[in-house]
Amino acid sequence: MDEQHRINFKAELSDKTKEAMAEISRGCSEFIGADYIASLVERFNQSSERFIVKAGFDPTAPDLHLGHTVLIQKLATFQKYGGDVKFLIGDFTATIGDPSGKSETRKQLSKEEVQQNALTYKEQVFKILDPKHTEICFNSKWINDLGVGGLVDLTSKFSVARMLERDDFEKRYKEGRPISIIEFMYPLLQGYDSVALKCDIELGGNDQKFNLLVGRTLQRAYGINKEQSVLTVPLLEGLDGVNKMSKSLGNYIGVTENPNSMYAKIMSISDELMWKYYELLSTKTIKELQSLKNSVIDGVFHPKKAKEVLALEIVQRYHGLEFALNAKEEFDKVFAKDEMPSEILEMEFEKDIWICELLKLANLSSSTSQARRDIQGGAVKVNKDKIMDQNYRLQSGDYIIQVGKRKFIKAVIK
Repeated sequence: MDEQHRINFKAELSDKTKEAMAEISRGCSEFIGADYIASLVERFNQSSERFIVKAGFDPTAPDLHLGHTVLIQKLATFQKYGGDVKFLIGDFTATIGDPSGKSETRKQLSKEEVQQNALTYKEQVFKILDPKHTEICFNSKWINDLGVGGLVDLTSKFSVARMLERDDFEKRYKEGRPISIIEFMYPLLQGYDSVALKCDIELGGNDQKFNLLVGRTLQRAYGINKEQSVLTVPLLEGLDGVNKMSKSLGNYIGVTENPNSMYAKIMSISDELMWKYYELLSTKTIKELQSLKNSVIDGVFHPKKAKEVLALEIVQRYHGLEFALNAKEEFDKVFAKDEMPSEILEMEFEKDIWICELLKLANLSSSTSQARRDIQGGAVKVNKDKIMDQNYRLQSGDYIIQVGKRKFIKAVIK
């Protein structure tokens, strides 16, 4: 949430609560029911009574990337100020597939795929969340108990007209593209999770707003003596600084990625994007971030140094301090001193090979066309010599291939 949209909380709140709410609202896209959240934090400050914060994750892929952790970081912030986190793994709803932002019905996962992916999620989230105030929940526990009668009753709580207010459903309906009834069930079941868990607050990405509001509606419909507040967070741009972080786009930083790669990728983001990463991913306080930003603006601190601080913090979170310091040392060795990495992936090829084909096979370029562009742009080196011939072929021998500043392989041509 930018400065002009920051929330002014009631004057009677304690300074401690106002400070907490500033941290909670930092980086948010939208706040619905902010006063209720402030009252919960105030109550915690006065009596240590905790409240329930929920966020749901569909285990549709085995590994998390930093884009996913924006939401988890916000959950961790709530834990500091009284929130008991219900980390909900949608093992039931994942078999349906969330249609948010999709132009067609999404592929359903098998129960085996969902369970395997869920296990990896559980291993990764406690690098951020406090286990003492976190409960891992699976929504199959209560959805399976609903039965046919319960599902029919659930559908009676929400109208088709309301469902078609959702942007992606409305667009597909107007364009005559199919919407299956099972897709209507997804937001209803996500909303029912809030009924079952009696949530005070639910968090989600800004593309999830409709689903989160369904939870408020259903809590009223089922007579829950509360109406959850909703907080949405923005989608984090990937390394390209344009598109949201995504494995399919190749612009992501994985939580389980090796520390050297993680550090180098963070160092590759633009100076402008660095501040968004700080706001959404760093545990530094608002005051600390403002002080750091002022130091960069005043020329006291170089932007590269600020980026190093960020890279060290994030790598340390997922791998520990020793690995973070080693990653910095390796990065400085390769990029600042123009030396070779200590470890380079080795690939063998049975016979001579066209350079563009090799770059594609080694994932140094996304395609042979991109490889041609990389060569044309002077980004490709073979044994430290720049290659400008797009038809170059590597004969038998050992070669160190480099694309840009941080992509290396050792190619062994038999």
